[in-house]
Amino acid sequence: MAEKTVAIIGTLDTKAAEFAFLKRAIEDEGVGTLLIDAGILADPPFAPDVGARELASAAGADLATLRAARDRGPAVTAMADGAAATVTRLQAEGRIHGIIGMGGGGGTSIAARAMRALPVGFPKLIVSTLAAGDISPYVGVKDIMMMPSIVDIAGINRLSSEIMANAAGAIAGMVKAKRPGAGSAKPLVAATMFGVTTPCVTKARAVLEDAGYEVLVFHATGTGGRTMEELVRAGFVEGVLDITTTELADELAGGVLSAGPDRLTAAGEKGIPQVVSSGALDMVNFGAPETVPARYASRLFYRHNPQVTLMRTTVEENAALGRILAEKLNAASGPTTFILPKGGVSAIDLPGKPFHDPEADAAFIRELKANLGANVTLVERDADINDEAFATEAANLLIAMLKEKRGGAAAP
Repeated sequence: MAEKTVAIIGTLDTKAAEFAFLKRAIEDEGVGTLLIDAGILADPPFAPDVGARELASAAGADLATLRAARDRGPAVTAMADGAAATVTRLQAEGRIHGIIGMGGGGGTSIAARAMRALPVGFPKLIVSTLAAGDISPYVGVKDIMMMPSIVDIAGINRLSSEIMANAAGAIAGMVKAKRPGAGSAKPLVAATMFGVTTPCVTKARAVLEDAGYEVLVFHATGTGGRTMEELVRAGFVEGVLDITTTELADELAGGVLSAGPDRLTAAGEKGIPQVVSSGALDMVNFGAPETVPARYASRLFYRHNPQVTLMRTTVEENAALGRILAEKLNAASGPTTFILPKGGVSAIDLPGKPFHDPEADAAFIRELKANLGANVTLVERDADINDEAFATEAANLLIAMLKEKRGGAAAP
């Protein structure tokens, strides 16, 4: 009997042959399978391990009713919800060790919904016709691997069989890979970083690690910010070093790296210590130059690389960002410190650098200070954000807050 089992989730009413092939390919790798049917049009030609009726029931729906209605939208939603509930239970019971799905729009949506319900680190793979496009709605903030199917999931041919065999080998390899174990018992701290704030966060991370903390660094690319906020809300971390709040600028100005309106709220809601700064608020992110909205044609830009165009935030935008940060931090229920780098908020917001704009930076500082509540400690420094002394102080401020939270005890 195989030691590991992969859940296979798919619409067997229309793709039974394809999933049968995938099932055999995974089992040929020495891994067990547990087949879950998410199809609603008809019963499959062979019995799955979890049938469509059971899946619908897990979502509080009735399969016969879904079939009779012949309405794709509600049906996909119900089966996706049922799949999420089912795989969550199976994973908690220790019956599955990885999950794979295949499909077009509907199949990908169902499989992705199920996978987003599973914990980070649990092997997840989808072979999808949509994998070469914007997959963010499917992946969300989870570690879901997406493999382009190249051709539609419609028949076993010389190309699709190669893709499916590769997928089988990939998921089998993931579940058989040696796990790192329980990991460190050190308390976790989350930090945010961008390329232009890397020296600051690198130094701060070293200080925190020397003090006995394990640091999770999140790239502030929208997804990174959302992921961090979710992990904070789930109670995984004890403190946050939110050096790089640039995603708020993208949310304000319509950039491509927004983390949404809930960015910079989780730590405050949980009441955990947070040290926040204004890292990379001098920029809004877009793709290649031709993707920048026409309304911004007259703005100051910096081409970071062929795929990334940075736009300098204006005086007005910086003033708005000062008010936005103040409002978010004022709502915090736990210890909160804002450390302000008056000498520049990024590697390119320095004298002689392309985004150096003292007037814009001053507008941020003015509005932040005018609106910051008494519950937030403000620390002002003349250094730029990547100054080693600034980074060290930011880390030590958080360490002191964490120590106080522990009743004076250092990290274990």
